[in-house]
Amino acid sequence: MKGTALSEVVEPYAQALMAIATSQDLVDRFSEDVGALLDILDASEELQQFLGNPFLSPAGKKGVLQQLASDRIHPLMQNFLLLLVDRGRILFLEGICKQYQALVRQSRGIVLAEVASAVELTDEQKEAVRSKVVELTGAQQVEISTSIDPDLLGGVVITVGSQVFDASLRGQLRRMSLNLSSNLSA
Repeated sequence: MKGTALSEVVEPYAQALMAIATSQDLVDRFSEDVGALLDILDASEELQQFLGNPFLSPAGKKGVLQQLASDRIHPLMQNFLLLLVDRGRILFLEGICKQYQALVRQSRGIVLAEVASAVELTDEQKEAVRSKVVELTGAQQVEISTSIDPDLLGGVVITVGSQVFDASLRGQLRRMSLNLSSNLSA
C-alpha cells in the first residue's frame, strides 16, 4: 500500500486513540500499552502475519488479541484493538501505534532521534547523541531509538524527522573525497 493511502488509514485511528486517551486522562497508560504492543509485534513475525491475513476469521483474531491483552492492556485499549479487527484495520496496528507515539511526542515537545551505529552505544554515547540533537534541533527533550547497522564502519547516522546527520566514518570519508576532488579541479 502506498505511503499516502497508509497514512489515510493510520493517522485518523491514531488521532482517535489520542482523543480517547486525552479525554480519559490515559495518555501515559496508552503510551505504555502501545509500547508493549509494538514490542510484541516486533518479537513475533508470526503474529504480524496472523493479524494481517484477510482469510482468517475476525473471531480468531479477537481471541488471540484478548489473550495477549488480558491483564496487560487497559480495557479501553482492548476495545480499540477489537474495533480495528471489526473494521478490517488490524493489519495497520503497528503503524497506528507508531503514529500514536509520534502524537504523544509532538504534544510534549519531544523529538525522536533514530540513531544507527556499527555497534551498541553505551549510555554515555547515547547521552552525547541526545545533547548533540538538542543542540542541533533546539528541542526540549529527545527520545532516542537505536539500531545496529553492520554496514557502518564506525560512527553514527542520526535521523530526526527528515533531517539526517551523518557522523559515520563512511560519511566523513565521502566528505573528504568531495573536498579533495573539488580542490583538485579548482
